[in-house]
Order: sequence, then C-alpha cells, then structure tokens
Amino acid sequence: MAAIVSLFAFVFAIVGLSNLSIIQAQKDGFSVELIHRDSPKSPLYNHLDTTYNRVTNALRRSFNRVHRFKPTSVTTMEAEVDIIADSGEYLMNIAIGSPAFDIFAIADTGSDLIWTQCKPCSQCFPQNGPLFDPTASSTYKKFSCRTSQCGDVEGTSCSRNGSCQYSVSYGDGSYSNGEVASDTLTLDSTTGSPVVVPNVIMGCGRDNDGSFDENTSGIIGLGGGDSSLISQLGTTVDGKFSYCLLPFSEAGNSSKMNFGSDAIVSGNGAVSTPLTKQSPQTFYFLTLEAISVGTNRIKFTDKPFGTDQGNIIIDSGTTLTLLPDEFYSELESAVSSMINAPKVNGPEGLNLCYDATTEFAVPDITVHFSGADVKLQPLNTFVLVSETVACFTFSPVPNFAIYGNLAQMNFLVGYDTIKQTVSFKPSVCSNCWKNMDITYIISIITCYYLLL
Repeated sequence: MAAIVSLFAFVFAIVGLSNLSIIQAQKDGFSVELIHRDSPKSPLYNHLDTTYNRVTNALRRSFNRVHRFKPTSVTTMEAEVDIIADSGEYLMNIAIGSPAFDIFAIADTGSDLIWTQCKPCSQCFPQNGPLFDPTASSTYKKFSCRTSQCGDVEGTSCSRNGSCQYSVSYGDGSYSNGEVASDTLTLDSTTGSPVVVPNVIMGCGRDNDGSFDENTSGIIGLGGGDSSLISQLGTTVDGKFSYCLLPFSEAGNSSKMNFGSDAIVSGNGAVSTPLTKQSPQTFYFLTLEAISVGTNRIKFTDKPFGTDQGNIIIDSGTTLTLLPDEFYSELESAVSSMINAPKVNGPEGLNLCYDATTEFAVPDITVHFSGADVKLQPLNTFVLVSETVACFTFSPVPNFAIYGNLAQMNFLVGYDTIKQTVSFKPSVCSNCWKNMDITYIISIITCYYLLL
C-alpha cells in the first residue's frame, strides 16, 4: 500500500513585477502558485520532521478544526493547538498598501475577514517580519460605524470616536481585535504580472493573541461571506476560483490556484454539484446523497445542519473526511468487508487501519453528490501513518460532516459562486502536466510505449 498523504498547507508565492489591473484579470483570468506547506520552499518547512510526523499532525488537526464550524465552540480552549491548523492549511504571501507591503498570512477557507497585525499594536503575537504600518500607505482608509463596509463585516462595533471595530475569535481561543479599513491588495499571477485590487476591506489588528505562528501576520479569509477575498474579487473574476491539491509525495512541486476564466473546470471527466446557501454563509455546503463501496451504495440520510440539502461542508483546510457516527460505521463495515489484510491499531481517531507491509487491494469508493459522482483513487482513501500502518482517511464525529482535502487530492476543484456550483475533475495536479485529465495522460503514455 503506497498512498502517502498529508497536511495540505500551501504558500501562495508572490513576486512583484509589472502590474495587471483587475479589469484585465477579469478578461484573461489569472493564477497564483500553490506551494505545499512541507515543501522546502515554504517558510514553515521543518527539515527535522519526518513524513509520518507531518501526517500524524495533520490528522490531529482535522478534529481540532471541527470547532471552527461550530459557533457554540468558539470559546472552547484547545491546549497546544496551532492556529495554522485550526484556521486552515494554507499560507498566502500577498502585498497590502501603497507602496506594496509584503505579508504572510493564513489562507482560511473557513473564515471571511482579511486581517493583519498593524503598527502600533497594544498586544501583538510575535512575528518574524515587520508589522504593517497603515500610516505609510497612501491608499489606507478607515471606516466609520455608519458605512456599508462596516456592515459587511460580522461582529463589528463602534469605538468612542465612531470608527468601525472588528472582533474575531477562533476555536482554540486565539483572537484578533482592531479597526475595519480598506487598502490596495496585490496578488501575483503566474503569468508574471501582479494583479492589483483597490479598496479591499480588511482588518487592521491592534490586539491579537493566541497560538499563531511567528511566520504569519494574520488571516486571509477565503470563505463565502461578504468580506472574504473571494467575495470582494466577485464579478471581477466572474465569481470563479479553483485549486488542485498535490499529494504529499509531490510536496516539492508546485500547483496553482486559479481565478476567473482560468478557473473554469470542464472537459472529459468533469462533474458538477450545486452549492447550497446556508447559515453561516462563510462555509461551502454541498449535498451528499450516498457513498458506494464497490456496488454497495450506502445512502446518506443524516441532517447535521438541519436539512436534506447542504448536508456536508467541503473544506480544503481539513485533512480527513469526517462523517456522522452511524453512517461512518456502516461505511467502515463495507470497506473492511472487502479488504483481506491484518487489521492493526492506528492513531487516535482513525478506526480502520491495516498492516501496510501486506499487499491488499483497496475497493472502489465513489462519493455521490447531488448530480455528481466522484470516484476516488486509493491515495484519496488510505494514508500511510507509519512505515507499517495504512489507515482509512474517513473518520467519525458526532452529528457533523466535512469533505476533507485528502479526498480532493489530484482533483481540479472549481467553485462558481455566481452559478452556485462546485465541479470536480480527475487531474494530475503538478504543474508539469498542466492539470490535464488522467485519461489523456494515460493515453499519451500508452501510445509512447506502443511506438517503442
């Protein structure tokens, strides 16, 4: 069994070249480079970590991240939990202000507000780089409580002088408080021309603390709420973005996150399912109808969010796919009945593990979303947690459902927030293949060998 998996943390690498206006970006689309968190290119790379340490840490964070999706758990303390995991598995290197000021921030698909630590700061967590100084930016603008921009950000209040203040907190007790403002944001494009976006609503953090990593300065919200980066790019990218998540075995390579016309997912093997609007609007809700193991179709009847529609969240920052206890039990039973190998104990939370030194066949597993059947590969369904143990990448949680990033590896996943769809296409995500679909690549290789 050779499926190696991981934390999907990436860095959006930004390099300043000639600028591309957002109008031009709308016409042509653009892409930013995705770099795996554990790549040597990442500022979070730790050469002392083993592959299996990284896998174990990622699996633990999947359970911690569930707190982000449950409002009743906002004030729950999770001791020794890294906010990078709790907030998401990405970093983003962007530039704010005029002149442009580079920052590294956590890219979080489970939150909306873009915020960074600002100078002066009454309480700031340590960070390696300098703090953003809004007085040095000619395009920085604060908002009063009476503005529509203040209303677009959840959890705002008025200061004594009438300025709009935000307050956000996270599942491990980390938090940020500060002023709501706008400034120019610069994103690099893989074409070599940075995309400049004016008047982006952001938070200027003056009181921030918790388990933030010193290599970061804040959070880039990529959720579905009004103040997220995706929503603020809005019609300028026609509401479209997509990503392709690399397997951990290719962590040294890079992939892309695409916007606008570059984000369209179509062609052989592409399938689409509706996005369902639910509260909170931050999260991306899909409708799961069933999961098949071989020919055994297991119907999903749970309503973790109260309705039949929108019964599972798709999240690129959660490693495992998490399912309600009873449904998971039925799924595990179906999978284990088709695997002929010795069962062994795995990490806490992973119920189905096998001796990886024994060769065994992984059954075909298909996830049936509304209108879209997504057939998973073995690298999506089993992960090596040690040299001798391979575990099922689905896990039970009480009355909750998240479609995690291991299930999304080597798929081009596209979001259309205007048509309200999510699309999946089997792909090879490393840049060298330019996200061509797998069947086309196999045909090229087959023809090559037939000509030898």
